[in-house]
Amino acid sequence: MRTDRIFARLDREPEPPKIEIPRMSRHRVVLFGATLAFYLAIVVAVLGSSWLVELDWKVMLFRPYERWPQLHGFLDYFVVLGQRGPTAVMVMAWLGWRSWRQHTLRPLLSLGAALLLLNITVGAVKLGLGRLGPHYATQIGSAELFAGGDIFPSGHTANAVVTWGILGYLATTPRARRWLSVTSAMVALGVGATTVYLGTHWVSDVLLGWAAGLLILLALPWFEPLTARAEAFLLALRDKARERGRGMVLPVPVPVPSAAAMPPRRGHDEDETPVREPVGVAGARGAGRPLPARPHQPARSERPPVVPSGTRRPPHTERAPRGTAPARPMGG
Repeated sequence: MRTDRIFARLDREPEPPKIEIPRMSRHRVVLFGATLAFYLAIVVAVLGSSWLVELDWKVMLFRPYERWPQLHGFLDYFVVLGQRGPTAVMVMAWLGWRSWRQHTLRPLLSLGAALLLLNITVGAVKLGLGRLGPHYATQIGSAELFAGGDIFPSGHTANAVVTWGILGYLATTPRARRWLSVTSAMVALGVGATTVYLGTHWVSDVLLGWAAGLLILLALPWFEPLTARAEAFLLALRDKARERGRGMVLPVPVPVPSAAAMPPRRGHDEDETPVREPVGVAGARGAGRPLPARPHQPARSERPPVVPSGTRRPPHTERAPRGTAPARPMGG
């Protein structure tokens, strides 16, 4: 089976170095608390229609996409780095290769846990507050909450923080972690600013999206024990599937020759050359009764010569044998 080949190829890979799993340190706890306070402050500011809502309207009426239209074409493609589908496929491909090389499912499981938390937390706030976007606003100066929208917080921004930030979280060396963290932060900042430029999000939407994504990355160490148990369970299922696949291998059937194709059995004391018996002897053996008397048959030397089977014409006695000329009458 193809899966057996994949597992065999995986078993031949060299053993990876010991991977250090991030833990919930005191520094991380402090960052988590500060980010959570910032998150709640933004929500309260939007609910109270404070200065943050006024800033949202000022930027929206400024219309950046009309001020710098030459950037519109490029930023339309750049904002795709915040869409959940394309980014998840790209990052999953890289983390799948990492899982293959490191003999562990932790990268893929960590990505799955982060995306699950993102969908639950961000989706719940979006549907609960129901804020409308700038293009659908109805009243200037209003926060546009509880109007049936799903714009607050920004899903593109939060997804960019989580999807690209997971690469820095899973890095195996401090240098790689530092460079990947900086790169993912730049991408997340760019995606958030692009949504404001295009007019699809308020400034407060982007701020809350950054905070929501960062909260998920900071909380991932709390889910590491659950990820380890899920990995052990999946690897146990893999081992059972491999054993079951090996046990289901059937032996190759050996063709049995038919009775007509089988040679006759011979005893150890029988001669290799068959003995020809007169007609009627073989039948007499199994019959158990004597055969009726028959007229005397001459021996093989007394029988007349048999005409060759090649010709059926009778012999010509008058014809002279070949090679001798016939006698001619003497002329007078």
